Amino acid sequence: MDTKQLLILSASVLASSFGGSAMAQGSKDPYVRVAEIEIDPAQIEPCKAAVKEQIEAAVRLEPGVLALYSVADKENPAHVFVFEIYADAEAYKAHLETAHFKKYKSATNDMVKSLKLRDTVPIRLGAKPK
Repeated sequence: MDTKQLLILSASVLASSFGGSAMAQGSKDPYVRVAEIEIDPAQIEPCKAAVKEQIEAAVRLEPGVLALYSVADKENPAHVFVFEIYADAEAYKAHLETAHFKKYKSATNDMVKSLKLRDTVPIRLGAKPK
């Protein structure tokens, strides 16, 4: 299994861990996306700060954001993956229009060398009750 396949599988596993409540809400499937980002190595710390601020705001302010996780490759910290789980596609579209997301995009525009967005298909989403 190559790295990209492993990452997509990992995203599905993470989605399984945190999307169960969305499955109970009704017939709409959660919208799950993986962002693969290559950061300018000289900009890692400012980018991490911008990511943290954006994720904290999105999770706190947006009911349609079920989970956002940002992780860096251990051997190449400039290679970042963001696992995004939204209640549905409309929640994702609404997320893109928020002030905190637009601030994040503006702040990181010159830090990002490449961005790949991957839509995924949830196989089974489940979470432990809180």
